[in-house]
Amino acid sequence: MKKWIYLIIVTALVCMFFGGCNKQILDLTYTFNKAIIQLPNGEVIEGKVQSWKYYEGDQLQIVIDGTTYLVHSSDAVLIGG
Repeated sequence: MKKWIYLIIVTALVCMFFGGCNKQILDLTYTFNKAIIQLPNGEVIEGKVQSWKYYEGDQLQIVIDGTTYLVHSSDAVLIGG
């Protein structure tokens, strides 16, 4: 009986911890329809995403209108929906 009470208390604490934080624990969004990219010269590219990949080091490879852009993730916005 004590094991069940302990299990219920631990489960409640875990639920409160994950429910109380303002972060997404598991992100399953992999489809993006639109991207906005800022190039080093200040030019802004916006268009429909044909494909995208994430590389270590926070780099994104985004294909818009047949052109491939390799940018740092801080210079790109991927929009889903």
